[in-house]
Amino acid sequence: MKSFVLTIFFERRLAVFSRSTAIHRMAALTRYELVDIGANLTHPSFKDDLEDVINRAKQAGLCKIMLTGTSEKISKEISKIAEKHPGYLYFTAGVHPHDAKDFKESTAACLRDLLKHPQCVAVGECGLDYNRNFSPPEVQREIFKKQVEWAVELRKPLFIHEREASSDMLNILSSFGDQLPFVVIHCFTGTVDEAKVYLEKGYYIGLTGFLWKDRSTNGVQHGLKTGELPLDRLLLETDAPFMYPKVNDKKIPQEVRQKLTQSALDLHKFSSFNRNEPSSLPAICELIAAFMDKNPVEVAKITTENAKRIYGLQ
Repeated sequence: MKSFVLTIFFERRLAVFSRSTAIHRMAALTRYELVDIGANLTHPSFKDDLEDVINRAKQAGLCKIMLTGTSEKISKEISKIAEKHPGYLYFTAGVHPHDAKDFKESTAACLRDLLKHPQCVAVGECGLDYNRNFSPPEVQREIFKKQVEWAVELRKPLFIHEREASSDMLNILSSFGDQLPFVVIHCFTGTVDEAKVYLEKGYYIGLTGFLWKDRSTNGVQHGLKTGELPLDRLLLETDAPFMYPKVNDKKIPQEVRQKLTQSALDLHKFSSFNRNEPSSLPAICELIAAFMDKNPVEVAKITTENAKRIYGLQ
């Protein structure tokens, strides 16, 4: 019995060592320096192996990750996680439109305090969502405007969520004129026409793995192919554990899939529809590059420069 237990123990140790070695080899093949501007690492799916997830992200070439604050509770939680990884993890602090109905005066005091934290780089995730209306639209507008006021006062970028509420969102932002700081439309899933309005106003667009399935005639893939979504206004994000990029889907043109490197695909294997990880970002970068017909090293370089400039990252 003792011999059997020892055998199982050493087999498990060997498996862990082999997995670690394999990941290390993959990291040597990753050519990119990337910034993930949006990851929800307080999600329950990460509670048992968060440090492994962060290590895989480093091995995938991610030099910075921004953790997304969507409520008072989550903003406080991610500030504690970020503090354990100074210089690598950063965070946003804000109230998602779904949670606007729960906003209190104490929420304002807490978030304004967090926004002064040296690792807090943006106000948000804030905005408007009329697709699901988990909070009444009038409440969403009130709480969104309050957070825009904080961004203007504190000169912090805005990290914005918008679904089927573009007109009202633009009206609120436009009311602040040239006082607005940087604005990032997080996890953009709209049309090229909608993107053009944002771009004309000087906003930036965050792209996720969503683009693998957006085959509409006026969607993200189309905008990348035509250059109407210009590289100098793009940022990359995983929105982990959401927005899984199914990069091997046969509906993606073969000439696009053939441009994905083995190292990116190997790292991508740690993600699934059940849980996307920051380590999938190299595959997202290469997918964007393939649709734009650009070198993924260039896509990584420029989007990383954009993120560092907007969020004041070193």
